[in-house]
Amino acid sequence: MNVYLITVVVYLVLMAFIGIYFAKKSVKTDEDFIVAGRQLPLPVLIGTLLATFVGSGTVVGGASFIYQYGPFAAIFNLSGSVIGMMILYFIASKIRSGGNYTVPQMMEKRFGLVTRLISSIFILLAYIGITAYQFTGGAYVLQLTTDISLETGSIIMCVLVIFLTVTGGLFSVAYTDAISALLIVGGFLLGLPFVLIAVDGFEGLSLSLPDHALTWNGGLSIPQLIGYFLPLFLLVLGDQNMYQRFSAAKNPDIARRSTVGFIFANALVIVLTILLATAAIVLFPNIDPDAAILKIAVDGVPLGVGLIILSASVAFLITTGTSYLLSASGNLVYDLIQRFSKTDIPQERLLWLNRVTVVVLGIFAYILGRFFPTVLEIQMYSYTMYGAAITPAILATVLWKRATTAGILTSIVVGGVATMYWELILNRPFDWNSVLFALPLSILSLIIVSLFTKNKNTVHVDRL
Repeated sequence: MNVYLITVVVYLVLMAFIGIYFAKKSVKTDEDFIVAGRQLPLPVLIGTLLATFVGSGTVVGGASFIYQYGPFAAIFNLSGSVIGMMILYFIASKIRSGGNYTVPQMMEKRFGLVTRLISSIFILLAYIGITAYQFTGGAYVLQLTTDISLETGSIIMCVLVIFLTVTGGLFSVAYTDAISALLIVGGFLLGLPFVLIAVDGFEGLSLSLPDHALTWNGGLSIPQLIGYFLPLFLLVLGDQNMYQRFSAAKNPDIARRSTVGFIFANALVIVLTILLATAAIVLFPNIDPDAAILKIAVDGVPLGVGLIILSASVAFLITTGTSYLLSASGNLVYDLIQRFSKTDIPQERLLWLNRVTVVVLGIFAYILGRFFPTVLEIQMYSYTMYGAAITPAILATVLWKRATTAGILTSIVVGGVATMYWELILNRPFDWNSVLFALPLSILSLIIVSLFTKNKNTVHVDRL
């Protein structure tokens, strides 16, 4: 066993013990499992928001984009999460006051049972995909440090994610997230000076980059660039994980303030990721783009710093996987099983059902991950499935009084089907991400159908 493997294993064992601790101490009901008993303090809430979003999508997928297209195109691409969170600032306290477990539960209050059913199905399709690429990203880490095959590494990550989710629910996820967030920020900050010295500072870095990496768009067309920006922006804007964490806050004020902390912390991580992955272009010109940050951790910084970055990166991949797996479990249990059950389900059985569905959905996520060759590809598919099918409907639920049930349902179905049609049937024409096709159709169908139909539901948006 090399020192990298030992360190990663020790850290993962620590995370597992944290999960067991919260399983015994704090998880007594399904509310404890899904929304941490609505007791998360501000620092933990900020940490879990950051770690949920800065997973494989940043450490592997985001780094891959930077390595291929350069730092300036990456600024536009990765800023989507920051801009999205700025908008969420204005509705976070309303979400916390609503007391919902899931987004479809919130949507049902205005638009009825069918809306809850359809939105749940498309959220499951997206979240299983997002969970899948955490397995793939973690497998890259294990392969880089131990020569374990990607197939074996994916299985190991799948087992770890399922175990941590099943044991402590959001309590264990949130607190391990907070620890991981501190480690990743600290590791990146410690590693940056060594990386800059290796490339002769900012001036040496700029002189050594290939020409396309110095352009504002990295050689991408404007539609392609927008196609990378929108999925990330739309996901954070409508992400059920974000809404569930707002619901897990101690009070609405903490939910609102947590968005400010996330904005600054995420902006810092984006800047550091861009600098480190850009340096990898110069230091390691012929590596797999997915491994840009991970290669820096292993060969670009001193051993101690690399171990911190590597451990935190693995932890982020796992905790992001646990977050989306936990959220998907909530959709299946509350929006489908409980909602359509003819009898009341006892609290103890709800908790048991949540844990069983975590295992089942985790296995499905592993299977789905076998069909996508890179993290970036499955990332764009999953983000678009959510962003085009769900985000417009969520925002209309919270903000647009004229939205109708028919408009919401049409938007969800059109956005989701258009995503799958563009990706799976047409095979991404023009090399454009499906969001450029699916999002306009989703929004137009929402507006047009809502304006031509009369909403019989009188629930006011303030009561969500």
